[in-house]
Amino acid sequence: MRLPNENAMMPPARNGETGMKARCATPVRALAMICLSAAGLCAAALVVAGAALMVVGVGRYVFPPAVSLLRKVADAARRLAGQLGVDIERPYGPQTGAVALLKAPATWRDVLWAVLDPIIGTWAAALALGMPIFGLYGVAQPFVWQANARAGGTNSYGVIHVTSTTSALAAVPVGLALIALGLYIGPKVLRLRATWTRALLGPSRTTELEHRVDTLARTRADSVDAQAAELRRIERDLHDGAQARLVALGMGLGDAERLFDKDPEAARELVVAARQASSKALDELRDLVRGVHPPVLADRGLADAIRALALDALLDVEVSSDLPGRPTPPVESAVYFAVNELLANTSKHAGAATVGVTLHYRNGLLSCDVIDDGAGGVDPANGTGLRGIQSRLAVFDGKIAVHSPPGGPTRVHLEVPCAIRSE
Repeated sequence: MRLPNENAMMPPARNGETGMKARCATPVRALAMICLSAAGLCAAALVVAGAALMVVGVGRYVFPPAVSLLRKVADAARRLAGQLGVDIERPYGPQTGAVALLKAPATWRDVLWAVLDPIIGTWAAALALGMPIFGLYGVAQPFVWQANARAGGTNSYGVIHVTSTTSALAAVPVGLALIALGLYIGPKVLRLRATWTRALLGPSRTTELEHRVDTLARTRADSVDAQAAELRRIERDLHDGAQARLVALGMGLGDAERLFDKDPEAARELVVAARQASSKALDELRDLVRGVHPPVLADRGLADAIRALALDALLDVEVSSDLPGRPTPPVESAVYFAVNELLANTSKHAGAATVGVTLHYRNGLLSCDVIDDGAGGVDPANGTGLRGIQSRLAVFDGKIAVHSPPGGPTRVHLEVPCAIRSE
């Protein structure tokens, strides 16, 4: 499937990873958080030093690289938070000069995060990392207690005083319980820390509004261009298709009119040909109307319209929906044509046999997941298949995310804020 990149949104469906694999990764992520805290503190010190040196002019050369380093650390923290289901948007603007970076609020929000994160968030990482490690130490007591005793170390595990193999074995279930508890609460406390991180590393309210204005201006221009292109397509299809057939139909009927008295048989043949031409012109007009707004979409709604697409697809497509009603017609149309484009791309490029389409609505957000069992490994930066889709959805503040690990599956996640009319 050839898919472009929108904003490299988290792999969709990452509303907090679950499962044993994700839980086992918790201690590693906790250790990464601790390392990022240390790196961020060092980078923040360089930023402050570079800002101070701006007074003597040297900071003009020191300050930008220090800010760049701090932003790389902050980006790593954002990616780590994203793996925990907390998405943090980059708040940086196009500032490049030292003075612009010095005035940018995002620079000092990053510094504040780097200073406060070790103070406020270290307990979460320490808890998520320390409990499994201490639990492993308890499980290892039968193998290490004698060595500890010979080395003069403390022969105790919590409240258990380890002086024999029996007492060492008693520490094993305690260690296993600590491991299980650490892996259970670890993702929760790390997600709590990531939520706090978003408060500083995410865009401020002012930055969000500025980005929103920029997005609206860009999507409005894209929408105007898309509408102009669509009108040109309709005009071209009418001119080259139905209009040409109707012109030929009129000429054929004129010839038949002149031949009615002289050669009735030839006139009859011309009338038959005219009838066939009118039927083809009508089919082309119906196809054109279907491309503008499919009748099944207007009559049956989004879910049934996508099921109709599934029946026409060359793949085995399964559609499921829990929509409680119907979105507004513009939103229905945008999501319908987005799924239509995705199914066409999957059929051409993914090498897939089955596709699943899921429609879901909750808390004012319409989401659609299109998942295929193809080979995966798609680079979203290549291709142009979703640019038109992104333009359609961006008008409604919609988003697209693509997740395609090597070996598959490829998943495209669409989100559109909207209201739904109850059935």
